[in-house]
Amino acid sequence: MIFEGSPLDAGLLSPVRAGTTVAALTCDEAFLRGMLDAEAALARAQARFGIVPTSAAEAVTALCEKIEIDVAELARRAREAGNPVVPLLAELRAAEGSLGGFLHHGATSQDIVDTALMLMAKRAREVILADLGRTLYALARLADGHRDTPMAGRTLGQHAVPITFGLKAAGWLTLVAEARAALREARLPAQLGGAAGTLEGLGPAELTDVFADELGLARATLPWHTRRTAVAGLGAALATTAGALGKIAGDVVLLAQNEVGEVAEPAAPGRGGSSAMPHKRNPVLSVLIGSAAAQVPALAQILQSSMVAEHERPTGAWHAEWMPLRECLRLTGGAAEIAAELCAGLRVFPERMRANLDATGDLTGGLGASGDLVTRALEAYEEGG
Repeated sequence: MIFEGSPLDAGLLSPVRAGTTVAALTCDEAFLRGMLDAEAALARAQARFGIVPTSAAEAVTALCEKIEIDVAELARRAREAGNPVVPLLAELRAAEGSLGGFLHHGATSQDIVDTALMLMAKRAREVILADLGRTLYALARLADGHRDTPMAGRTLGQHAVPITFGLKAAGWLTLVAEARAALREARLPAQLGGAAGTLEGLGPAELTDVFADELGLARATLPWHTRRTAVAGLGAALATTAGALGKIAGDVVLLAQNEVGEVAEPAAPGRGGSSAMPHKRNPVLSVLIGSAAAQVPALAQILQSSMVAEHERPTGAWHAEWMPLRECLRLTGGAAEIAAELCAGLRVFPERMRANLDATGDLTGGLGASGDLVTRALEAYEEGG
């Protein structure tokens, strides 16, 4: 049965990102907005070089801001050309035919799609980085507050020697800080090359820089139609971020088991309930983060595979990037938002940690340099911002 009234994906099968800010910034309407922003920026950039009249650039910008387009219908029509830019241009030219010669002047569909993807990624990344910042702040507080809280270190699933919970939290802190730095440093360049990457019909080489500046994206040395390092690099950074958050979630799941009971997720009405066992309170925040961590690396692998892009325009490899890239952003964004809540509200039970530590009668050894290591981690966090 097809539900014609519900064509959009609300995240029913992906609760980790359902209703999140990043989900809204990566929806079909957001990608459409990115394409429209790219078309308007191209016209403005060309106007600065006298390639199109300033009045035409202003009219293109106004049209791209006000036009209303049926996204579901645009998606269906994209099947005819293999990408959504062709039907989008048809809509724009039908709305204002006099702009036909100044709209999309010299550009190719990949210029607009790639630039829209980078715009979408830039806007989503800002939110992800902010959520990672909140996560880091919470982890720093845990590390500092529990620098002297002893617990059993565990190697290969068994008690090893004593550590402190502050050191464990400091490890989480450092891991997320490293992942956040990699994501922040990933380059998101504008794409502009024309039919075969020569800028034929577009304008001078300097036009690419002005175009990028108009959109707040990184400048590209050359058109990158078949040099997909930007997409692959972003995917790798997102996979690293999701994995870092997944590490925390995995530890929390193990530490929150009934027979361990050393931590618990923050409680909320209705959270963690079971449909069959009313006594349970499942660690759902960690479970959702873990689900993202399991998916993002596989999706990022598709982006790595798309590096094999033949000649000056790939056949299928480029098209294969769109959905995996968006899902990497959505899943990582959802995981980051949840991780900030998890770490800020994590409940720690020092008495239970001590009891479990004492349960291993022959466990010997002190805490080593745990306190000093926590200090080093906190200093690095403060220096890194």
